[in-house]
Amino acid sequence: MSLQAEQVIFALLVLIIVLIVVVILSYSIRIIPEYQRAVKFRLGRAVGVVGPGVVSVIPLIENIIKYDLRVEVVDVPAQRALTRDNVEVTIDAAVYLRVMDALKTALTVKNHIPAVSIFAASTLRDVVGMVDLDTLLAHREEIAKRIAAIVDEHVTPWGVKVTAVAIKDIKLPDILLRAMASQAEAERVRRAKITLASAEYEASKIYLEAAQRYAQNSVAVQLRMIDALIEIARERNLVIITPPTLEFVALPAALARQRGQEGGAEGGGEGGRAGA
Repeated sequence: MSLQAEQVIFALLVLIIVLIVVVILSYSIRIIPEYQRAVKFRLGRAVGVVGPGVVSVIPLIENIIKYDLRVEVVDVPAQRALTRDNVEVTIDAAVYLRVMDALKTALTVKNHIPAVSIFAASTLRDVVGMVDLDTLLAHREEIAKRIAAIVDEHVTPWGVKVTAVAIKDIKLPDILLRAMASQAEAERVRRAKITLASAEYEASKIYLEAAQRYAQNSVAVQLRMIDALIEIARERNLVIITPPTLEFVALPAALARQRGQEGGAEGGGEGGRAGA
């Protein structure tokens, strides 16, 4: 074998060794971010939680499972449930959770996210079945807190913490929506009628008081009639012609005569006092 062939073979061997070393190093050195933790297994046995930072893994002997410690949002599929008063509703919800103990999670549950989602869906149906429709619509946050407490109590042994449950939407049957709309409209009509009746009642009291005052003073009634005619003529741009025999038209003349008589009486009285 020539020297050149030996050099080529040696170079190939060196290249293969370098590639193997690179592969081994890439597999044996892992970088764990700050927001993650890794559970290390050696020959199938859990040896602890490692990270964050650089973590060494012995190839073919050790392996790791990473878990994200940040809050995760798990979407619960829409659930059809019956309330206590036998009304069928469809509810969309979401569960907020985070891994608190990566070692417990690795040893107790295979896939914690779908497991929490399925249990939350079952709990959601159970809790909805214990309340009526009015309570479900009016106390959504309290029901969500109750669901979160039940789910959290169940998943705590998994090393998982449920921080909150959010009820995103509650869908009602169309026939029930129409009935609720009719009920709301009837309630608005009832309030409008009550308001109108109250206004009529207040106006009637004012009218009664005005009528009593007009009854005590006939001149005020006649002046009010004259004002009404003036307002009608001004609004419609009319000229109103009335006979002089009408009482409210002859009123100014009557008032003038009355003032004249009062003035004459006062003048006569003063003349008599002067003669005396």
